[in-house]
Amino acid sequence: MFKLVEGRVKELFAYNKSGLLNGRQIGVEKESLRVSPEGGISPLEHPESLGSALANPYITTDYSEALLEFITPPSEHIESVLDFLRDSQVYVYKQLEENEILWATSMPCVVAGDSSIPIANYGSSNAGQMKSIYRRGLGHRYGRAMQVIAGVHFNYSLPESFWPVYKELLADNEPSLKDFQSEQYFALVRNLQRYGWLIPYLFGASPAVCKSFLGGAETRLKEFDENTYYEPYATSLRMGDIGYQNNKENESGVKACYRNLDSYIKTLQCAIETPFPEYEKIGVKVNGEYQQLNANLLQIENEYYSTVRPKQIIQGNEKPIVALKKRGVRYIELRSLDVNAFDPLGINETQLRFIEIFMLFCLLAESDQICFSEREEIDQNELLVAHNGRDPSLKLNLNAKKYKLKNWAGDLLNGMQSVSELLDQHKDGTPYQDALKRQIEKVKDPELTPSARMLNEMRETKEGFYHFAKRMSENHNQYFTKLNLSEERDKFFSDEATKSIAKQKQIEALDNMSFEDYLQAYFEQA
Repeated sequence: MFKLVEGRVKELFAYNKSGLLNGRQIGVEKESLRVSPEGGISPLEHPESLGSALANPYITTDYSEALLEFITPPSEHIESVLDFLRDSQVYVYKQLEENEILWATSMPCVVAGDSSIPIANYGSSNAGQMKSIYRRGLGHRYGRAMQVIAGVHFNYSLPESFWPVYKELLADNEPSLKDFQSEQYFALVRNLQRYGWLIPYLFGASPAVCKSFLGGAETRLKEFDENTYYEPYATSLRMGDIGYQNNKENESGVKACYRNLDSYIKTLQCAIETPFPEYEKIGVKVNGEYQQLNANLLQIENEYYSTVRPKQIIQGNEKPIVALKKRGVRYIELRSLDVNAFDPLGINETQLRFIEIFMLFCLLAESDQICFSEREEIDQNELLVAHNGRDPSLKLNLNAKKYKLKNWAGDLLNGMQSVSELLDQHKDGTPYQDALKRQIEKVKDPELTPSARMLNEMRETKEGFYHFAKRMSENHNQYFTKLNLSEERDKFFSDEATKSIAKQKQIEALDNMSFEDYLQAYFEQA
């Protein structure tokens, strides 16, 4: 099924003797809610000792003041990524106030309505106000509870030295190297969407949710106990239809196109410029206070929900699509990973090694354009796996036919064998092949998946979701509080916090226009 992958890997083996893949970059972003001892979302402000959420590049907030985000610097060594992620969480635990803990799962703790969820505060600068207003708009459009679902994002890029070799291997002489790189990253993105259902199957860890999350709304979910909803074969309800989605796409006819970079940019720009009547009813500036950045289908690009994003590093106050237009695709962000409740870090080495195999496999495999019917199949498969992925009879959609998940997953994982061998070429032992074997075992036995393990443990301990997640959170708390940072690492995080506060003050001092003018200038970037 994937002979092309094997052929390309065979050719890359020869080039890789000189370290062709050396210098590839991996990074992780992990979100985690600060939770009060009573079990609700913490009402406390972002700890001052962590620095400025606006300007700290490693420890910040996402939607809510209580939703921490840990960001690792890119590294070619998975061990370095995990070390940094561990140390940043150790540092944060030492700064938490009033017996707060970090929540161990993607789905949130007890939610006492939208008003109990504080929107993140980034200060008085134009840039800070824009971030907070954008989040206020998300709350109006989708509800605040949807925005405090936590996840793990995996960022990946190939080294610059890889692309000329790969271009020559594909005998693709037409585009410039920059354009070739973007084309190939988009090929990777299309395959990540085609086969992306594999991620929630293998790593989904949100098969249940606290009833308070739905706030009394009607649901098709089943009752696990008096406080918990679940699905018996669910893998990742976070990725299902109770999670955050842009449900207005079909009404407006606007959907991101992954044909190439230009099409992607144009469709997102169109969504940012297309007014939407339902959002116009909210209003933009009401009684002198901004409720959202605009009343269009998307306020900004980041609002567009997707399991994967092509990314470029932003310079200053640059719009993401402007950065892409100017400098092409720099890296890929995979966004479909649940926080792993069974690992204190939220993710582990085996997962990261497999995801890298998956990324490289998706680059090397044939990647046709996604037509309308396949787009529908991709969306349906994602929901099917999220809600029923471990059902032994589950069939997915493939080219207008039904294909058993177990068989398709087996074909995909077998097709990745040569890629795992390529990544192991200069390693001691076979860590990538071992990571792949672990995933093959999960396909053979769904009970090995995190989602099955979670539900089985909840049954054995007679715990609902909240009590299971709280126990795991307390276990992780004990793990981190027993660890000590080196003086060097402790100083690093402390210095970054101090520098970020100074940087925020500088940003605020340098503002030289009204917020209205700032917003207009932002959206008028060509």
